[in-house]
Order: sequence, then C-alpha cells, then structure tokens
Amino acid sequence: MSDPMRPRASLRTAVVWEVLKEALDRRVEATGREALDVLDTGGGSGNFAVPLATLGHRVTVVDPSPNALFALERRAAEAGVAERVQGVQGDVLGLFDVVERGGYDAVLCHGVLEYVEDPAEGVRNAVDALRPHGALSLLAAGLGGAVLSRALAGHFTEARHALSDPAGRWGAGDPVPHRFTAEQLTALVGDAGAAAGAVHGVRVFADLVPGVLVDTEPGALDALLKLEAAAAELPAFHAVATQLHVLGEKRG
Repeated sequence: MSDPMRPRASLRTAVVWEVLKEALDRRVEATGREALDVLDTGGGSGNFAVPLATLGHRVTVVDPSPNALFALERRAAEAGVAERVQGVQGDVLGLFDVVERGGYDAVLCHGVLEYVEDPAEGVRNAVDALRPHGALSLLAAGLGGAVLSRALAGHFTEARHALSDPAGRWGAGDPVPHRFTAEQLTALVGDAGAAAGAVHGVRVFADLVPGVLVDTEPGALDALLKLEAAAAELPAFHAVATQLHVLGEKRG
C-alpha cells in the first residue's frame, strides 16, 4: 500500500505518521486484533483519521467544529472508509461527555494542547480514554521553533519575550496561547499516568526553507523529508522544532 501521507503536506506530518504507524503496528501485534479503536481529539477534517481508516482501523474524531466534521464525513466517503470513521462534536476538556472512558487502543492529541485552557487536564483526559498499554500520540507547538522564527524575522524583542514567558508567547498578538518544551510535554504525559517514550522534533527545517526551493528544485522535497526524519530523534534539534511529538503508553 502506498503511504497516504506523502504529498507536499507531508513535510508537516511525515515524521509523526511514521512513528504513529509503528506504534499502531505494535498494538496490533500485542492485542492480536488487526482493527484497533482509535480516538482522534481535535482531528478536524481527517488528515490522520482517514489514512488510519484506510489501514483498517476504526477511528472516532472529536472536534468542536461542525464544518470540520462535515468535511471529515465527505473525505471519508470519498476514500471509501465512511463505515470506519465517526465524527463527534466536542473537545478534549469535555471528552467524556461524548466518548467512552478507557475504550481506545490509541489516542491522538495533535495541535490541541496549544489552545485549551488547561493543557494538563487535556492530557489526563486523553490518557484516561486509553485502554491499558494503549498508545498516546501527542503533538504540540514547540517553544524553540517560535523563538527561532521570530529572531530570523528580525523580531528580536519578541523572540526574547517568548523565552521568558511562562506560556511561551512572544507578545499580545501571538495567536498561539501555549507553547511547550520537550521536558514540559513529557512531564505532562507522566503526570497523566502514561510512560513517555520517544520524542521527535517536527518541522525542524521545513518552516525555514523557502517554499519555492522545495517546489522547483528537482529532488528537493524528498531530500528535505529525509533530513527531517534524520534530525527528528536528535535531542539537539528538539530545541528548535516548530512542533514536538511525544509518544506515550498508558501504564497497565
């Protein structure tokens, strides 16, 4: 089967997809069930949910946006996996108003913690939705990437402000309410009752490279994808990644 996450947009998702797919393969082997129950909190229009469903898994997407859920339904139908994808309106802080506690083999929490009032509660709910030894895929905005981006744009005062701000914000106009270090994210996972495993830096270079170079230079996209994959696991690059991915496992 061809990888469903390999188009131009894969610069933002390729590393996460590979790590997640390997984690799900391990759960399939451990449980003896080829079809897992996956919960995607904040899953929007199905960037991960639909490809996961094409692999045979059952995916529930919880998202507060009716428009996103409508797009999810259409996308799942077009991919021929409508029977394996369910959309539910809600959010991670009110998660158990709409889904079952402890009912999932894997939970995705991608691009959610940045925007919730209480990130710690969000992670606790995500872990509580898991069955024992279930996999948690946590993706959130990285502090270092924002600092580097503001500095390279010439906004040095904003970059310094982000370094000292408790929420990692560069100023009042910052559209992202929270940013995190790798240490903060792994601590949130541990406090929620899961063991934090691999940490990956996501979009270490992709947001810094001119798009015209990637789109026009032969072989540039593939080379950049390989570079991102090579740097993702190295702790030195976690400090400058735009996003950080933490893979966790719920304690038995």
